[in-house]
Amino acid sequence: MIALYCAGNPYMQVLVDADACPAVIKDMLFRAARRAEVQLTLVANQYLRTPPSPFIKSIQVPAGFDAADARIVELVEAGDLVITADIPLAAAVLEKNAQALDPRGNWFTRENIQERLTMRDVMDQLRNAGIETGGPAPFSARDSKAFASQLDRFLARHSPPPRKAE
Repeated sequence: MIALYCAGNPYMQVLVDADACPAVIKDMLFRAARRAEVQLTLVANQYLRTPPSPFIKSIQVPAGFDAADARIVELVEAGDLVITADIPLAAAVLEKNAQALDPRGNWFTRENIQERLTMRDVMDQLRNAGIETGGPAPFSARDSKAFASQLDRFLARHSPPPRKAE
């Protein structure tokens, strides 16, 4: 297997918080894993069907609050990419020097994670006080395109080193 190269982690992997990941994003990730020959692991608390490929697998965790998140944090290494919309999970991933991208193509970074955590907590407090806050906008073709663009850029930057001629 050829894995993507990343300084400090020669076998970079992509981990997916798959319970709430849109199907169109999973399909993109399946194609990208085969094309780039990178290990893709979907983690969920339900059975997930994946296409046959030596580069794609799924892990089913027991039902329970944040069980999939805990497994992802356990598996992630510096340089890996995690696909998630879960802000606390993204914060934990960043702490392990990995990258976190949401399904809408937005990066979680050390510069923006605290603001996102704070906003999440404020919105949670408003909902707990009975204030209707609404939810995220419906997933759109524009979101899908933004994700594809960011994923392609990431994979291009982390391509394997050139093979030596034999």
